[in-house]
Amino acid sequence: MFYQPSLFGSDEPSFDSLFLSASRSELSGSSWIEYAPGWLSGGDSLFDDLMDRLDFRQRTGIPMYDRLVDEPRLTSWWSETESDEMALPALADIRWMLADRYDRHFDSIGFNLYRDQNDSVAWHADRHRTCVTDAVVAILSVGESRPFRMRRNRELEYGKGVGASLTWGLGHGDLLVMGGACQHEWQHCVPKRRRAAGPRLSITFRHDVR
Repeated sequence: MFYQPSLFGSDEPSFDSLFLSASRSELSGSSWIEYAPGWLSGGDSLFDDLMDRLDFRQRTGIPMYDRLVDEPRLTSWWSETESDEMALPALADIRWMLADRYDRHFDSIGFNLYRDQNDSVAWHADRHRTCVTDAVVAILSVGESRPFRMRRNRELEYGKGVGASLTWGLGHGDLLVMGGACQHEWQHCVPKRRRAAGPRLSITFRHDVR
């Protein structure tokens, strides 16, 4: 993997505790998103440390288009029920800061590594929506920017047509938080790209995961 660091990304990781760059947008129904570009500085240092410390794996046997395939990205997982310590102190601080702002106890972190332009994830909503109401999902992105898209759930749009998707370029310390009924009313994806792209690491904070 080749990664082009950002200009200030190699500093020690630090985050905007006041959320000065954050803006909230109301979506359909009771769904909302909050976007804070550049919320984390020193993202390249965090990226490098996580790449050294985490054990990434590729999920296999994923059903797609009537066949089983290998998932086109690598994943790792941290759960409070399995470990009392964080991989990095910086992530522990971030976890508690997000908990304070969004009034949720984030007890798990999923790490999704998109190695290049060929890695992706198809349209979906988080599976833990079936056991968590009013879920808040916070995504911190380090590494190169990749498009992150959202669209209304097709089932809700049946008979009305599906509107255009919303797109953010997430990377280099950007934070995107989905809340309210987002996981029920909306889907999201990270599509493949035609032109070359370096690695991006998505750090996803979830709560009440069993």
